[in-house]
Amino acid sequence: MSLARRSQAGVTLIESQRHGAGCELFLVEGESAAGAVAAVRDARTQAVLACQGKPLNAWRATPARVAAYPLYPQLASALGWSSVVDSSATAAPRFERVMLLLDPDADGIHIGALLLLYMQRFAPALIAQGHVFMVRAPLAGLRVVTRDTGEVEDVWAYSPEQARALRQRAAAAPERWAVLREWGFRGLASLPPEMLRETCVDAATRRADVVTAAQMQAVVDVFGGAGRTSSGR
Repeated sequence: MSLARRSQAGVTLIESQRHGAGCELFLVEGESAAGAVAAVRDARTQAVLACQGKPLNAWRATPARVAAYPLYPQLASALGWSSVVDSSATAAPRFERVMLLLDPDADGIHIGALLLLYMQRFAPALIAQGHVFMVRAPLAGLRVVTRDTGEVEDVWAYSPEQARALRQRAAAAPERWAVLREWGFRGLASLPPEMLRETCVDAATRRADVVTAAQMQAVVDVFGGAGRTSSGR
């Protein structure tokens, strides 16, 4: 048994107080990230489940292997499904939204793709009905103060190009702005709590996009391999 599989077996769901409409399940990388998100979430409506390492590719594996892999029974139980590998499963009754909050790097992209492949194969209605979202975590951030007014502002970058533009903007007008603090992304747990809440967790301020059919097809094309259609059959 792999180290990731053994460590996943010890993970427990960080539950929300309520379930159903308006409630969300965050899927994150590792227990450090889960703890950081749990500390700034709305415990009434937001639950958190950690993924330890890269999950099994459920698109290629047999249903028996998928059912035996610790993450997928944990996820199915969290969502309120009676079966880990029942492709007739409808939208999750316990959470209205599934939020994939993963690191904005190659590993995070791969983990997100593998989670989507499981859902698309064994619970396609979850994606088709618009219940699955990708949260965009920032790559970098600056806290700047406007010198003439004293106004403090946090600005975020979501791509390397935006990060460079932020730094260039601040450096180009030192008489107008002063940089009070700069963040570079080193994992969700490294973000200041207020930044994590604002950019990733709070529904009013975070950036989150519903996973579309076209995006799901792209995931299948890149990560799914041959032998199965986008419907999971």
